[in-house]
Amino acid sequence: MLVLGIETSCDETGVALYDGKRGLLAHRLYSQAELHAEYGGVVPELASRDHIRKVIPLLRQVFQEAGVGLASVEGVAYTAGPGLMGALLVGAALGRSLAWAWGVPAVGVHHMEGHLLAPLLEPDPPSFPFVALLVSGGHTLLVRVKGVGDYYILGESLDDAAGEAFDKTAKLLNLPYPGGPALARLAERGDPQRFCFPRPMTDRPGLDFSFSGLKTFAINVWRTLEPSPQNAADVARAFEDAVVETLAIKCRRALQATGLHSLVVAGGVGANQRLRERLRRLVLAEGGQVYYPRPEFCTDNGAMIAHAGYRRLSAGQQDNPAILATARWSLAALRPPYEY
Repeated sequence: MLVLGIETSCDETGVALYDGKRGLLAHRLYSQAELHAEYGGVVPELASRDHIRKVIPLLRQVFQEAGVGLASVEGVAYTAGPGLMGALLVGAALGRSLAWAWGVPAVGVHHMEGHLLAPLLEPDPPSFPFVALLVSGGHTLLVRVKGVGDYYILGESLDDAAGEAFDKTAKLLNLPYPGGPALARLAERGDPQRFCFPRPMTDRPGLDFSFSGLKTFAINVWRTLEPSPQNAADVARAFEDAVVETLAIKCRRALQATGLHSLVVAGGVGANQRLRERLRRLVLAEGGQVYYPRPEFCTDNGAMIAHAGYRRLSAGQQDNPAILATARWSLAALRPPYEY
């Protein structure tokens, strides 16, 4: 089954073609980072307009790269949420319209399910069941995964997600947008011994997260210092170390609580090299294995949507002709495809 995937949930336009037998045939991604950098964050209306400009040219490029015709498509998947409503509607309207015109089924994909299943695109994919850490700008979740659509939320962020805290702390340090990767690069020059920031909510039981207080702690430390490149680097390193160690502690607890030995790490923050190395060592010590998507599939992309859509469409799920888009959508509300 050949599935076209369209991702337009926020500030990346992604299009991909995924085939059940041949795997990922082609994918293209356009980032709006340069467009939004002037404003220090995503401007929803600008994001929506840019998706409209870019999605059709990307679609044409993907079909050309894959060497297949439009008539070969057997299903369409598009990101239906969560995300920016205007941005979501661009991909949803296009995906639903193409499916109707081609006479093929369509399915609206949960954005975080796309991230969660992205490591299954790799040559050595994890097997169900596993624990997943979904960590991005808008979400930080620990999930027990029994199969596609069979998810149990073990813990989640009660305020700022890890990626959001990265971006806000980067803005405090006057780093360019997008702030998370810029802060990680700055932290490479920081002294890991100078500051020790708290590891929030690790001194009590449970698997929930809270990064708002850590962000405030960083702000208060920064205000006591003379602005300088080295001071900024030291604060960035202390902040990054605190986030990484907090995530690692919670992942260890999740693996021990579930008795599982496989950990999947996905989402934009999953590309952080310090986090990857810390979790690799942690899971190895626990006698398990950690799985990541390749770095280009950690950020939002069409490949993960095409793949997740294939998983549901090939199992028989398809949506009605209505255009589905929802800004808020809990991962826990999903069901396995055979239950729809």
